[in-house]
Amino acid sequence: MKLILGNRSYSSWSLRGWLAARQSGLAFETRVIPLYGDNWEEAKRAIPELAPAQGKVPVLWDGEIVVWDSLAILEYLADKVGRDRFWPKADDARAMARAMVAEMHAGFAAMRSELPMNLRMAPIAKPLEPAVHADVERVLTLWAQARARFGQGGPFLFGTFGAADIFFAPVVVRLRQYGVPVPGFAAAYMDAIWEHEWLEAWRVAAADEAWSIPRFDAAAKA
Repeated sequence: MKLILGNRSYSSWSLRGWLAARQSGLAFETRVIPLYGDNWEEAKRAIPELAPAQGKVPVLWDGEIVVWDSLAILEYLADKVGRDRFWPKADDARAMARAMVAEMHAGFAAMRSELPMNLRMAPIAKPLEPAVHADVERVLTLWAQARARFGQGGPFLFGTFGAADIFFAPVVVRLRQYGVPVPGFAAAYMDAIWEHEWLEAWRVAAADEAWSIPRFDAAAKA
């Protein structure tokens, strides 16, 4: 399998796709596409691996099978290796995990816009607009409910690392990078994600990338 990613420092969706691939336990190779370089609109049309997703990342190729969108990639891999590797076994826990992942996948527009993922920048304290604050409060509420009801088996949202953690991992990055204050239970969860060996490997690889997207850097500091 081949997973096509964008710049690791900026691409939260690529991080989700890559974590899903690691969680699957299957062998895969990666290709990183420097996003938004010179003549990007023309350049991306010349990359055949991106064609099915119209230039967006991540894209998973499994032979002639192609899957784009991070949630679709996760579900495709879950079908290949067994859904229990990604989702809780208990019906009530699995239902909540699916709802949380779906909400993360579709929502939180203010937080995405105002707190863009950027591993290149030094952490800063950024005041939150009301809409961003509401998004953060909703995230913390979901985390609290998952941890209280189903988190007894380990440090992650549903105890062991799974789909919900994959989808909220970029949120952990955002909250850390922008100095968003969180209660103790959330700080402990964020530490577990941040210190996970896969996220550590992603951060190391991101630091080794030379590509910068100046407009994203400027937006992050604004």
